[in-house]
Amino acid sequence: MKYKALIIVILALLLSSFTVSPPTYTLARLKYNGGGDWYGDRTALPNLIKFCNQNLKTNFSPEDETVEVGSAELFNYPFVFMTGHGNVIFSDLEVRNLRKYLTGGGFLHICDNYGLDKFIRPQMKKVFPELDFVELPLNHPIYHQKFDFPNGLPKIHEHDGKRPQGFGLIYKGRLVCFYDVECDLGNGWEDAGTYAGDSQEARIKALKMGANLVKYALIQ
Repeated sequence: MKYKALIIVILALLLSSFTVSPPTYTLARLKYNGGGDWYGDRTALPNLIKFCNQNLKTNFSPEDETVEVGSAELFNYPFVFMTGHGNVIFSDLEVRNLRKYLTGGGFLHICDNYGLDKFIRPQMKKVFPELDFVELPLNHPIYHQKFDFPNGLPKIHEHDGKRPQGFGLIYKGRLVCFYDVECDLGNGWEDAGTYAGDSQEARIKALKMGANLVKYALIQ
């Protein structure tokens, strides 16, 4: 009986060593109205999640989820990603919900996939009429988390030949929204080979910068 009990204890210890902890968080993609392709960069978030779990030792669910702007589910996600090329329209209900999410501790990363800028700025102005997007300085902590970017955002895709810029909405001293322009971080997170001419070097830079965004969103 003693040996049997010992074997049971050993088996229990072995099984416990293989137990996988449930995910701590899930990252989400923002689904919006207006006709813009909110679903772009389909492989971006799963790759960023994998990179963060490996390099930041986070415990995110391996798959991202989709959440609508006006949904109560929005508050379940600490980091929400938004991208696209086209039109964006926030209803009054969505404006109130997104503002409540962001002022309550949420974080939104907007990635201009080329063509989003003229649509998203007026919509975010509805969310924060008292705020303007400001370009973050190179010494901002978001560029100096796990990975150091002394020159700011890396250039991932060429659009109009302009320099990459990182803008932010700062509410009561807290960065609630980060907006990358002329950079296209989301494209850089996608599967290798998705875009002709992409380099592994640029892809790694994009993932490192994405990891910085995630880390900053979780600890600020």
